[in-house]
This record gives sequence, C-alpha cells and structure tokens, in this order.
Amino acid sequence: MSVVELRVWRVGSAAPALLRMATGRRRLHGVPGLRFAKLLGTGSGRTFTPRDADPHHWALLTVWDDAAPADDFADSRLVAGWEAAARERLRVRMVPLSSRGRWSRTEPFDPTGTTSADATRGTPVAAITRARLRPARALSFWRAVPPVIDDLTAASGLRMAIGIGEAPIGLQGTFSLWDSSRHLVDFAYRSAAHRSAVERTEAAGWYAEELFARFAVLEVEGTYRGRTP
Repeated sequence: MSVVELRVWRVGSAAPALLRMATGRRRLHGVPGLRFAKLLGTGSGRTFTPRDADPHHWALLTVWDDAAPADDFADSRLVAGWEAAARERLRVRMVPLSSRGRWSRTEPFDPTGTTSADATRGTPVAAITRARLRPARALSFWRAVPPVIDDLTAASGLRMAIGIGEAPIGLQGTFSLWDSSRHLVDFAYRSAAHRSAVERTEAAGWYAEELFARFAVLEVEGTYRGRTP
C-alpha cells in the first residue's frame, strides 16, 4: 500500500529556507522506497498569484512504496535540517483513494489496493489539486479564483486549506483537509462557484496539465498556525 506524506514547516527566516529548497532536491534522488517527491512553497491560495506567497511556511510532499521507508526518512538529513530550523511543524500521513491527471508528466498517486472509499466514511480525508497554467490563459483563471476560494473557506467540515506549488506563478495547487468524504463531496458538487469553474475548465483551456487526488488520512501530527487541523 503506497503511503503519502505532506510535511509543512514554519520557519523564522526565509533565506535559509530558500537554500534548503535548492539543496534539498538533490537529497531526494535515490532515496529507497521513494516514488515521488516535491519540495513546495506555500501560500494562502486566495488568488494563486505571487502576493499569496508565504515565505515562512514550506512543504515537502512524498509518495512511498509503503510505511517502512516513510518512517526511515523521518531520520534523514533533509528532514532533520528542516526540523531543526522549524518553529512549528505539521505532518499528515495518507493513502490515496482516487487520482486523476498528471504531475510533472507522471501519475504520482496509485490508489490500487488502498482503502476503499466506503471504508473511510465518517473519517478525515484530504484532497490535493495541482495545475500547470497556460500563460495565455492565466488572467482568465485568476479572475475565476476568488468566488471559489470564498466558498471553500466557508465550507462545512473544512479543517485546513493551503496553497502549494513549485513556483509562485504558473505551477499551483491546493492541499485541503476535511472532516469526512461527505464534506469534501458537498463542496465539490454543491458549491455553485466550484461547479462553474469545473465546467469552464475545458472550454477556457486554463491548464496544460492538471491533477486531482483524494486521500484517506491516517495520521495528523503537529500544528499549523497554532492548531492541529
């Protein structure tokens, strides 16, 4: 069973964090059991423009063959460096329930053989979206974002939502954590703004690449902005 982890660290100074971002990518090569990894910047996710960027929160997304290498990686030099610098930390461990699309031309999340959606009823779930915007369509996309975000922040059952991405422009996504699958589905299909955005996606041609994945949450450890989501 593949295991997915998202780690989020709050740091005091942005400059050392940028250096760790630059050097950390090399340390992710050849790690036993690691299928996919991305060091990510974070933001408020309100506009998906550079003004959302949060220089004090950074993230690492990893996908593992199973739990054992994920556990071993907790003692790695890369994680230890971030942990030593962190003033606050959050770790969310998950297994994929469904995944559609690609990230950097790969399918990072393999839901085959993982927990069924029915088995997670009433338990926390998470969602990751990620998109590579077409430059010529970016302005149209940015104009469509605010109503969706307004509905998201007011959604019942939402525990946490942050913007994530490899770059502040063009490579953007979200991570959200929900009380249950029902709450996530209610937002996805009952939010008028979200439904409208989804329906416009193909015609508007916003994305050169897109992905949506849903996860069963196994563990939540630590805090984000002073609370455990």
